[in-house]
Amino acid sequence: MSRYRVIAVLAALLMLSGGCLNYYLIHPDREPVGVTTWTEDVTRGPLRMHLEWAQPSGAGPFPTVIVHPPGGKVAADMKGVGRDLAQHGYLAVAADYRRLIDGEFRRNAFAWRESSDAVAALGVVRAQPRVGGGRIAALGFSQGGIYSLLMSAHSPEIKAVMAYYPVTNFRMWFDTERDSPGFRVAFRLIEWYFRRESGATSEAEFEEMLRRASPMTYVESIRAPVLLIHGADDTSAPVEESRRLERALRDRGRNVELIVVPGVGHTFNFRQPEEARRAWDATLDWLRKYLSPP
Repeated sequence: MSRYRVIAVLAALLMLSGGCLNYYLIHPDREPVGVTTWTEDVTRGPLRMHLEWAQPSGAGPFPTVIVHPPGGKVAADMKGVGRDLAQHGYLAVAADYRRLIDGEFRRNAFAWRESSDAVAALGVVRAQPRVGGGRIAALGFSQGGIYSLLMSAHSPEIKAVMAYYPVTNFRMWFDTERDSPGFRVAFRLIEWYFRRESGATSEAEFEEMLRRASPMTYVESIRAPVLLIHGADDTSAPVEESRRLERALRDRGRNVELIVVPGVGHTFNFRQPEEARRAWDATLDWLRKYLSPP
C-alpha cells in the first residue's frame, strides 16, 4: 500500500471513529481490590488470539463475558471494561485476533474467515475451569459488536449478546447514500481497504466475504437474547444498521431490545460519560437478567 493510501485510510478511519477515545472514561483504570488479571496467547489453526482476563474474588465458577474491542483496537484496550465486569461478579476475557497470512500472523479486517473462527475464543474460554458452564455472554463495540453477534450465531453456548453500534450488513453499509462529500470519499477508501485486506481474487469472492462477515446473514441462527445500543447521530454506522437487525430478530420471535441514545454518535461510550453510564447500566441489567445464577 502506498504511503498516500495508508494516510488516507487512517484519516478515514479516524473520521469515522469520532476522534480520540478514553477506554477508562467510566471504567477502572487500575485493578480494583479483589480483582485478579492475567494475559494469555493461544493459537488455534490460522488464528492467534491474545486474551486479557479479569476475575472477581472467589473460587468460581463464574458467569463469563467475552469482550471484543472496536475495530483496529486490541484486547488490552478493554482492560477497564474487563475490570468493571469483574467488580460485578463476572469473569471477563477480552480477545483480539491475528490471522496467518503468507506465513505470518497479522491483524486483518477479515481475521474471521471460516465458521470455526467465530468460536475459536469460545473453545479456549470453555476449557477454563473458572468459567461457569452454560453461562457465557458476548459483548462488543463496533467491529467487536459484529464479532459478538457472529459468535452467537455460530454457537448456542452464548446465552446473551450486547452489541454496541454494529454494522449488520456490509454491502448495504457501503452503499448507503451520504450527504457529505468527505464521508463519501471516506467510505470509498474504507471499501477499497476492505477489498485489499480480503485478498479476494474476484468481485464475487469479495462480496461473499462481506456476506459472511455480516450478522444479517445469520439472523435465523441468532437465538440468544440480543441488546443493541446505538447512537442516534451515528454517521459511521447509522442507527438503521441496528434497527434492521432488531426488526429481523423481532419478526422471528427472538428476544431483542434496541436502545437508541439521543444526541450521540459512534463510540459515544468512550467519549461522553453521562450517556456511557446509562448504556453501561443497561448492559449490566441485561447480564443480570440472562447470565447471572438463578
